[in-house]
Amino acid sequence: MVHVAWLGKKSPFCGNVSYGNSTTKELKERGHKVSFIHFDNPTNSNASNPLFLANDPEVSLPYLIKSQVYTIPSPRAEKELKVSLERLKPDIVHASLTLSPLDFRLPELCNQINLPLVGTFHPAFDAKNRNLTASTQQLTYQLYAPSLSKFNRIIVFSEPQKKVLAKLGVDKEKQLVIPNGVDENIWKPLNEKNKKHDAVRNKLGDGRIFLYMGRIANEKNIEALLRSWRKTKTYNCKLVIVGDGPMKPTLENSFSNLREDKLIWWGAEMDLETRVAIMQIAEVFFLPSLVEGLSLSLLEAMSTGTACVATDAGADGEVLENGAGIVISTDNVSTQLKTIIPILVEHPTFTKALGEKARDRVKEKYTIKKNIDAIEKIYIELKNSFKN
Repeated sequence: MVHVAWLGKKSPFCGNVSYGNSTTKELKERGHKVSFIHFDNPTNSNASNPLFLANDPEVSLPYLIKSQVYTIPSPRAEKELKVSLERLKPDIVHASLTLSPLDFRLPELCNQINLPLVGTFHPAFDAKNRNLTASTQQLTYQLYAPSLSKFNRIIVFSEPQKKVLAKLGVDKEKQLVIPNGVDENIWKPLNEKNKKHDAVRNKLGDGRIFLYMGRIANEKNIEALLRSWRKTKTYNCKLVIVGDGPMKPTLENSFSNLREDKLIWWGAEMDLETRVAIMQIAEVFFLPSLVEGLSLSLLEAMSTGTACVATDAGADGEVLENGAGIVISTDNVSTQLKTIIPILVEHPTFTKALGEKARDRVKEKYTIKKNIDAIEKIYIELKNSFKN
């Protein structure tokens, strides 16, 4: 078994948090020891002393600012991380890269204490660089590439992402394509109603449910979905927006003329069972992003048997190819959705067939078991090579 020091995020809720929680849970269930290190200002009166944290199941690093996108650590965070790693003595450090300045210090820090370093690189991208948002994300990749080259292994989610980093100088041999995975036994079609399902349905009211679930930010391009939804006849269908983020107040104000029988702002939802129930009730899941990595929400929707419509940004188009969903371009998303939404509204048998194909695709390629099998191989290889 392997002792992993996992450096990741616990809050605020985002795809990185889901990835860290699900991966570490599975690793523990397989018998591995996991010490979760994350940014969370300690309230303990001894917080000025980093040593008190080192033997806890979780290690808290102090921060100045923390958001869904970026974290600014406290000046003492690096020292506390090093002291904690020296005390924990893990076999592997795995950084689910948090987009903080501390990320760039990890290779040198781990080298000093002779620990192998694995990174999972999450930032979204569009390999075709078709819009301003994609250009901005390209700068993130350029900024990170020199540091990623010093990691022992880098986990990416798709071949296009690997090619982007390779062009920026990150050795292909260090990069391993391991797609996100979901637990198909949790994210599954609804077989029978339960209390959670009934509570969610009562809150949503009657009608067919179409869904977006995720972060509400510029790059997610939710405005295009809302514009399309407003301009099409949706009859007894509701669009439900689950999540939070910087664009939520602006979008709520801009689309305040849409009645609750057509649009519901659910807000952030932390409860897993509730998120599953919402996804099970939904007929269609939309992901209109301008840039993406490999969306966990998309895989969760597919696993639940929900028909999916997503752009070809990042690896999402690759996931839905060959009939597992509807793939649209990041160009003119709103125009494409104005054509697609009426078809989905008028043909529920079509959405059902899409959902069945989507679940089959997840079971074939994107389960958490396949993901953890691949990660375990990396750990064992690095543990043995550093011992020798």
